[in-house]
Amino acid sequence: MNKPITSNFDEQPFNNIKNIIFDFGGVLMDWNQRYFFRDYFNDDEKMEFFLKNIATDEWNAEQDRGRTLEEGTEILVEKHPEWEVEIRAFYDNWATMLRGDIPENVQSLRLLSEMDYELFGLTNWSAETFPYALANYDFFEIFGGKIVVSGEEKLIKPDPEIWKVLLERYQITAEESVFIDDNAKNIEIAKNLGFKVIHCIPEINLLEEIEKISWAG
Repeated sequence: MNKPITSNFDEQPFNNIKNIIFDFGGVLMDWNQRYFFRDYFNDDEKMEFFLKNIATDEWNAEQDRGRTLEEGTEILVEKHPEWEVEIRAFYDNWATMLRGDIPENVQSLRLLSEMDYELFGLTNWSAETFPYALANYDFFEIFGGKIVVSGEEKLIKPDPEIWKVLLERYQITAEESVFIDDNAKNIEIAKNLGFKVIHCIPEINLLEEIEKISWAG
């Protein structure tokens, strides 16, 4: 659980920080395959074997990169026919894996939207499943469409090219931007590209971290 929202922000951004860029999964949205498969298997050992050896994060990431859900499913069924039912259950039950938003971070987003920052999204997400989130969580409207989705771009973090898509499309600079992500590798790449960064882990308060960065210049 992230820390409660407290901040001494006024309504103006500090120093040269003009843009705040959010990852979604693990920052604003709580998604985990286990939210479906724990009940499906009713056997944690079998579930973990399946998720670590069959329907792996690496396999799912290819759908985030732009491969269709159908193609990804058929490739995996062909490779592991003995797991066909479980593999097909993965995307058939994807919405169950999306538990909901992360309230304290969404609250931070809403507060930031009342200030003079430009807000952007940069997410590893399938182009086929992302519309479900857009339709069911109104806070995405805050971004005003300024969202780069990996599945649409056929690029995926931590490839530096996807950050470049964001910078070029919206004519912003890394040096004037804060990037927030829960993945340490993505944070490392963004930092190397010149972004100020916040590694979003449960203990932190996003507003406090942004304030620290802003005051530091």
